This record gives sequence, structure tokens and C-alpha cells, in this order.
Amino acid sequence: MKWHKPSVLALFAFLAVAPAFAAMPAHPALRVTTLDGKTWNLAAQRGHWVIVNFWATWCVPCIKEMPAISAFVSSHPDVRAIGLAYDDSPVAQIRAFVGKHPVSYPVAQVMLDKSPKDFDPPRGLPTTYLIAPDGTVARRFLGPIDGKVLAAAIKTAK
Repeated sequence: MKWHKPSVLALFAFLAVAPAFAAMPAHPALRVTTLDGKTWNLAAQRGHWVIVNFWATWCVPCIKEMPAISAFVSSHPDVRAIGLAYDDSPVAQIRAFVGKHPVSYPVAQVMLDKSPKDFDPPRGLPTTYLIAPDGTVARRFLGPIDGKVLAAAIKTAK
């Protein structure tokens, strides 16, 4: 087999700079400070379904899905959510954005270079994790979701 030196070098260069994605733990931890200064802890949500939604102020599909997630959480007492603004914008700008696009669940900012350690950095936005009542990841979604998708995912995971 003849190796093409440029191709091999390109592969090694890619592998050297590509982000490493470790397997998520069976029960991921998440502890963040919300925009209103309160501590939000995923472990405290055990017994409930939890939606962990990564979004950004500049992401049009994220903005479109926020009302659907908010309505789903409001109409399902066994579901909680946390919005993670995956955005390096100043916190005042994110607060103003949430003021214009209110949701029924808490929101925290996650800096691009400090993704929560038990969650892979999003490869695209929105990225949403559905956490089962036992604290395990039931489903991961890349792209916008709505109430129908969430209801089906919960039904399938039960």
C-alpha cells in the first residue's frame, strides 16, 4: 500500500487539533449559577424529567424553540428545564435577551471555553439533553425540538 504523505500529515494534523469528546458519565452532574444569582443543581432535580438546553442569543433555531420548551415545561409538572446560554456575550446582554424572550425555566450562562465538565461541548446549536428521573441521559438532540418531540422521547424512554 502506498501512503500519500500529504494525506497522512493532514490526518495527523486534524487528530491533533480536533476536540476530544469523552463519554459522558452515567449520571452527569451540572451545577450552575442562574442569571438571577441562584444555584441550580441537576442532582436536586432527581425524580423529574429534566431538559438541559444549550442555546445562544444569535441562534435563530434556538430562539424559535424556546417558547415550545417553555410551554412543555409549564404544562408537565414532572418536567424541569435549565437553559444554558452557550455564549460569550456580556451577562447583561443575555439578561436583556431573556427579558425579550422570557421562558418558564431558569437560565444560566456557560462560556464557550468552560463547557460543563460532564457534558460534551455542543457541536451545533441548539443541543438538548433529556435527563431521566433517575439522572441518566435518556436522549440527546442536535437541532430544534418541540413539545411533540419531547413527549415522544419521554414516552419511548419510560
